[in-house]
Amino acid sequence: MTIALPTLLLGLTLAILIGLSLGLLGGGGSILTVPILVYALGLETHSAIATSLLVVGATSLAALIPHARAGRVRWKTGVLFGGMSMVGAFAAGRVAHHIPGVLLLLAFGAMMVVTAVAMMRKGKKPPGPAPDAQRSYVKILLEGLAVGAVTGLVGAGGGFLVVPALVLLGGLGMREAVGTSLLVIAMKSAAAFAGHATSVEIDYALAGMVTGAAILGSFVGAAAAQKVPQDVLRRGFAWFVVVMAVFLLAQEVPRAFGVEVSLGRDWPWIVGLLVLPLVGGIVDLARMSGQREIPAPAASRT
Repeated sequence: MTIALPTLLLGLTLAILIGLSLGLLGGGGSILTVPILVYALGLETHSAIATSLLVVGATSLAALIPHARAGRVRWKTGVLFGGMSMVGAFAAGRVAHHIPGVLLLLAFGAMMVVTAVAMMRKGKKPPGPAPDAQRSYVKILLEGLAVGAVTGLVGAGGGFLVVPALVLLGGLGMREAVGTSLLVIAMKSAAAFAGHATSVEIDYALAGMVTGAAILGSFVGAAAAQKVPQDVLRRGFAWFVVVMAVFLLAQEVPRAFGVEVSLGRDWPWIVGLLVLPLVGGIVDLARMSGQREIPAPAASRT
């Protein structure tokens, strides 16, 4: 597949965001990867999903290293969750090529919306008492199987599904969950890729370039993970996911009904739809910033 140099440079620049998201939040890579591969680089849907698994899996391994060095990875919990995820991811990856590409993209768009809502709601409730260990492991196994199946079907690493599961069911702190989720994502992305690779043609040269750009972003994200306010970052990224979902669904919903959409012809109403979440995100983040506590000035001596 021949890609024009400006298009390739745009795609690689956007790929840095994939790694930045994984390094910072332990998820979100595939939410960005599939749209970048489909809309920026022009890959066919099934090929883009398979390629995204390769990119996200390799990038997650790279991002895992600095988190592991900082002691933010729970290996036992990660391997347990990841092992079951691999089972679900491989099985779903084997059947994904039988499903029409437009349906996969619609499912992906719906998952983006659900993910964004979950990100916005996360952290509102105070943590409850520590769960029973045996029951927690059973829940982790079942959750791992389900998240793995989502990965195999739509190429989504599921980091924003894994992190809440590790916090609520595994009893991990937020930063430990972010680091551990990278191990899980790498494991199940590899399994899902194995399921796809037997039936999809993959441009490994392009995948390698996108992966390299994403790994670069992952190192930046991991370095900033301790410094960036997680609540503001998570909410801002959630709104970004909403914008991406609106962009994707604005094209794929009409196509599902046989109406072909062209960005060159239909951009006015697509941009109009994008304005709504953009304005909502700006207002929401401004409100959050206004609610952040400002340290009171020290009392002056008299």
